[in-house]
Amino acid sequence: MSFLVPAEWAPHRAIWVGFPSHEELWQEDLAPAQAETAALARALADPGGERVRLLVMGDAAAARAKSLLEGSRVEIVRGLFGDIWLRDTGPIFAKRGVETVACAFTFNGWGGKYNLEHDDAVAEQLAAASGNRRLINDFVLEGGALDHDGFGTALTTRQCLLNPNRNRGWKQAEVEQALGDSLGVKTTIWLGDGLLNDHTDGHVDNLARFVAPGVVACPISFGRNDPNSTVFDETAKLLGGSKDARGIPLQVMRIPSPGLIQGPDHRAVPASHMNFLVANEAVIVPLYGDERISGMALDAVQSLFPERRVVGLSSTALLSGGGSFHCITQQEPA
Repeated sequence: MSFLVPAEWAPHRAIWVGFPSHEELWQEDLAPAQAETAALARALADPGGERVRLLVMGDAAAARAKSLLEGSRVEIVRGLFGDIWLRDTGPIFAKRGVETVACAFTFNGWGGKYNLEHDDAVAEQLAAASGNRRLINDFVLEGGALDHDGFGTALTTRQCLLNPNRNRGWKQAEVEQALGDSLGVKTTIWLGDGLLNDHTDGHVDNLARFVAPGVVACPISFGRNDPNSTVFDETAKLLGGSKDARGIPLQVMRIPSPGLIQGPDHRAVPASHMNFLVANEAVIVPLYGDERISGMALDAVQSLFPERRVVGLSSTALLSGGGSFHCITQQEPA
């Protein structure tokens, strides 16, 4: 029996969220990142009734999470992890007939950049806590490198999945075979590069996302100095010439990018409105401080999800760690 990864807009049984727990990693950004994560958890759990399972590590983090989420329905789950990027360290939940399975892969710290203790045990913990059977695949893959439409189509980038720091020597055909065998992917749509200075080597969840059957969204640059304008336009062109696993040409929609966002060293950081999270009744969009562009992005996302509540929340502290809302979560299908 083959696998199928449901689209993110399909019903969820739960959403897992990683809670910043390591002061040595986050330093002065720890408390702000914890506050942003708690705001995300509340937005998912309280108005919309999503089951939110917040993974925390250590007594101090558990106490902080309990304080920030007092009175909410968020479940606090104790665990072991290196950092909060559950999209990449956790399993990809798939359906195999009526059974939900937790598909686990080798995690090598995004090509050896960040090897943290316990990150390689996250998939096992989430599978056990969710009560789903874990299926182990012996090749390197992170969940943020793929986006799924629920019909067997996956988006990815060559920069990531053909990078020799993942599965050395693999060619396109070998990747496609592995994705088909492990996740039931029938059609892989290959994009080029991801965002500038993205330490994940171009994860697609910062670049292009399925938003409905046959419909995919990607950014359009904002401002003359947007460092990713060429990549965005090349992505839109590639998507516009692609078909999904059903043979249907893709419709491409554009969401305004945040423009140039710089870190403390004045280098561009991979800020993206595409790192939104689709929940059962809401879509949570990361925002980066500019009210005008935030409003434009929220309007664009709302037009794509008219039946869901679109909520924009600050993600500037989380971005200091390299990611945003989609990166710190993983949905468990109903």
